Amino acid sequence: MTNKKLWTLVSLLVVAALVVTACGGAAAGPTATPEVVGGFQIPAVEEGKFNVAMVLIGPHDDGGWSQAHYEGLLYVEQNVPDSHVAYIEFVPEGADSEQVFRSLARKGFDLIIGTSFGYMDPMATVAEEFPEAMFIHLTGFKTNGKNYGNLFGAMEVIKYIGGMLAGSRAKTDGNPKLGYMATFPIPEELRLGNAIALGMRRTCPECTMDVRWINTWHDPVIEKEGAASLFDGGAQVVFTGADTPAAGDVATEKGKWGVNYDHVGACKTTGCLTALYWTWGPVYARIAAETKAGTYVPGFEYFDADTGAMGLYGFMEGQTPQPGVSGLPAEDVKLIKDTLAAALAGKFTRFDVFKGPIFDNKGNQILADGVSLEQLDLDGFKEFGSPCNTCMYWWADGITAELPSLGG
Repeated sequence: MTNKKLWTLVSLLVVAALVVTACGGAAAGPTATPEVVGGFQIPAVEEGKFNVAMVLIGPHDDGGWSQAHYEGLLYVEQNVPDSHVAYIEFVPEGADSEQVFRSLARKGFDLIIGTSFGYMDPMATVAEEFPEAMFIHLTGFKTNGKNYGNLFGAMEVIKYIGGMLAGSRAKTDGNPKLGYMATFPIPEELRLGNAIALGMRRTCPECTMDVRWINTWHDPVIEKEGAASLFDGGAQVVFTGADTPAAGDVATEKGKWGVNYDHVGACKTTGCLTALYWTWGPVYARIAAETKAGTYVPGFEYFDADTGAMGLYGFMEGQTPQPGVSGLPAEDVKLIKDTLAAALAGKFTRFDVFKGPIFDNKGNQILADGVSLEQLDLDGFKEFGSPCNTCMYWWADGITAELPSLGG
């Protein structure tokens, strides 16, 4: 199946979502008899089917991270025979999530997916208690190699290309300043911020990027305030690492440019330069089918853009570029398109994004010429217990912010 067909199918599934929801933050089949545990409705399994449950950090219709995963869950139901899916939304990281994971396992779900970094340790604990279930954690770095693994994709490749686009736009506008609205000080957020800066410098060597930490994944008010702060501080283009389309919305109000994240439908305003988005369905369907067949081996699974699981809005097949692409230098647009084409063909990966020579914003050389980071370096902080060597606790040259505190 072509990527275009996959994207079309996933878009159609958004409509299907309207008939799969239920009250109380959980969706389940007509035979479900939900019970309430810790304030959350725990959906029931359907006998004789392969049962998949997803735990979401935000609302399933947030137009961002959680909705992209939810649509991937619907894709599983449509494409894995005899499957039944359910979800629970608004589940905080920490003790609440551990209780939810344990309740889902007790119900008998075969595959349980947790979609936020802070679910990592709670899910690891529950996985040891229920060896018959498969647990998949998003964005972390832990696995037991048996029934608990982590999953993520190289969004840093798309962020890097988005940085090229933003740098070109800022340079063309005569204001070489970018902003990055980051969520929490975890490896993922520094990795993606560094990728943006490295791409930015490809098209705009004089560009700089400031950072604001908002400490939330989904809060429309805080996200708008964070975006406004960066714009008011002089940024011409602002990226977000959070869920809502605040960057593009505030940019439109201020006559500047925003880059939204997570969902293909996140770029709806004229000030949205692009959206960097996920298409999780095919990835989840493959994992579900392999788990059902007993062949899936959990571990450190990290996919690249050639899976068709991520995109740069306005530059993918069948899409129209946003207004902010107009007037950019032809050589910059060609570089962006050529790099994206190479990424989609598997010829430009995360190890190309993070290949030396790379310097940090203090003038220290992070990587020598031709040397790439390893996967553990992309994923981890030593302070979080990762066995990484060249860990991700650094800001790339061009980023004007100080490193965030990791809380000791």
